[in-house]
Amino acid sequence: MEKKVRVIIPNYNGLDFLTECIKSLKKQTCNCFDILVVDNGSDDGSRQWLKKNKIPSLFLTRNRGFAGGVNAGIRISNTKYIILLNNDTIVFEDFVENLLKRIETSDRIFAVNPMMIQAHRRELIDDAGDGYSIMGWAYQRGTGEKTDCYEKAEFIFSACAGASIYRTDLVKKFGLFDEMHFAYLEDIDLSYRARLAGCIIIYEPKAKVYHLGSATSGSKYNPFKVRLTARNNIYLNYKNQSDLQLFINALPLILGIVLKGVFFLKKGFLKDYIAGIIEGVCTFKKCRRVDFEKVPIYRIMAVEFELLLGALRYTVHFIKRRL
Repeated sequence: MEKKVRVIIPNYNGLDFLTECIKSLKKQTCNCFDILVVDNGSDDGSRQWLKKNKIPSLFLTRNRGFAGGVNAGIRISNTKYIILLNNDTIVFEDFVENLLKRIETSDRIFAVNPMMIQAHRRELIDDAGDGYSIMGWAYQRGTGEKTDCYEKAEFIFSACAGASIYRTDLVKKFGLFDEMHFAYLEDIDLSYRARLAGCIIIYEPKAKVYHLGSATSGSKYNPFKVRLTARNNIYLNYKNQSDLQLFINALPLILGIVLKGVFFLKKGFLKDYIAGIIEGVCTFKKCRRVDFEKVPIYRIMAVEFELLLGALRYTVHFIKRRL
């Protein structure tokens, strides 16, 4: 029987996590999917284990990052839908079934984000969909909050590519994930393009997954992640905002950069943050930008309003986590 869904798992030296991830997928309530592991040049025994256990895999010769890895898998996938799944996840038995049910309710749905739960504190949210703000700050909805507070399906700005389902044809139509990003913010960038094209993105709490988090890069903050995120944020705004938007949003964007700089100064990563900003400023012109002549003004205005709301939501979430 032809499969509707392909689950693509990018892997780089993640053998310790990969075994449990695949084991959980084999317990799903539906059999409408197949699995493809894209190995990014691992040297920890992942390749040998995948071959020994006959797991369908695509072996890359070098680490092409999250974007390059999943793109390689997407390009050879012909299923109607793809699920992108981090190797450090354990999915609930009805995970695939509930994602599929939700995305099939409307052709306008580009992606569906599940309830991602912290693996070590299972009463708390890891990610209930991603947001973005006018100050250039990306954020994970619900992080650190009780799962009970996120039991309602709703519209979100972006799907987290760590465990979401997408329409394959639209991902390809919108140009796949930007490999200039390598890793970080590439999912928000793709969702941003989908939003400008008139698509919607949904959070579906019935689909659940445990997420360990930072299994490949190491920790929540490290020099590699701080530098790439700072650089990619420059790319994201240049690509997805018109010249007029960039002019209007220049002040909040600059303020956002300065405040983040103060934050990373306290964390000991200011040097890495500045290096990322400089790299972004020096290379952003290489990015493929959205053709705004084809985007209706009302969509641009709608997204601009969401960016304003995003700043408010980010602030509220920040305050709540510190009370």
